[in-house]
Amino acid sequence: MPLNDIYCQSVLSFFNKEIWKKFNKAISDYKLIEDGDRIAICISGGKDSMLMAKCLQLLQGFGKPDFSIEYVVMDPGYDKVNRDKIVHNAEILGLPIHIYDTKIFGSAEKSGDNPCFLCARLRRGWLYKKAQELGCNKIALGHHFDDVIETILMGMLYGSQMQTMLPKLHSENYEGIQLIRPLYLIRENDVISWAEHCGLSFIQCACRMSEKRSDEEAGSKRYEIKMLLKQLRKTNPAVDMNIFRSAENVNLRTLMSYHDGNNYHHFLDDYDKGITVRGTINKKYT
Repeated sequence: MPLNDIYCQSVLSFFNKEIWKKFNKAISDYKLIEDGDRIAICISGGKDSMLMAKCLQLLQGFGKPDFSIEYVVMDPGYDKVNRDKIVHNAEILGLPIHIYDTKIFGSAEKSGDNPCFLCARLRRGWLYKKAQELGCNKIALGHHFDDVIETILMGMLYGSQMQTMLPKLHSENYEGIQLIRPLYLIRENDVISWAEHCGLSFIQCACRMSEKRSDEEAGSKRYEIKMLLKQLRKTNPAVDMNIFRSAENVNLRTLMSYHDGNNYHHFLDDYDKGITVRGTINKKYT
């Protein structure tokens, strides 16, 4: 892979601080890639996954760490225009993609009231299975910094829970497979700026159902969060980073209760001891 193509240079030069340094920081800080990894890059055709694929291709070209790549495009039932757009962008970016046909859109449309949930679940399961078939030990998804902070707020405001989108995690159902998010520290606006600088346009959500609706309707809760953040930035420019860091600076002594998936702890459990001490609790979370 030539390191001097114009798209590599756009990342290394024009967007070195905004993209390349943050990409490498995430790889290093969260130990996302190690020697010997075989990574299935999951390319949806949007701006985020295409940039991620280019950055990983660029990183591989430097040889450290030493890893291999499979460029995986799952076609859940795109129309010809969207599929052709993905193929065209991959060609000009120099990404050797492999397209695999599925009928996921059709299955999701038949599910009834919540097709988006089923679609996401089927797509994720398919990607894990395909990665396993290809001998990969990791799948890479294109979630970025804005996705992380939006997920934190959505969990609090709509899910009544405090959680975040982790930079990597082990699959519960596919042994030996991990999910990684190399764009974890990169801002969405910088991804957009990169695409515009390169004169590139990418597909949006290509679901047949969401295409019939406006952006606001297609993802109303996330859209509301985006608008809320936009409003908050007017009076607090640091709000995004404050939200992000809040998930790193959790003080368990100040929480009403918490659980680690199996064990549940309430602040009253230690209250009568005169000091709040939080440790491993054997009380089952129900």
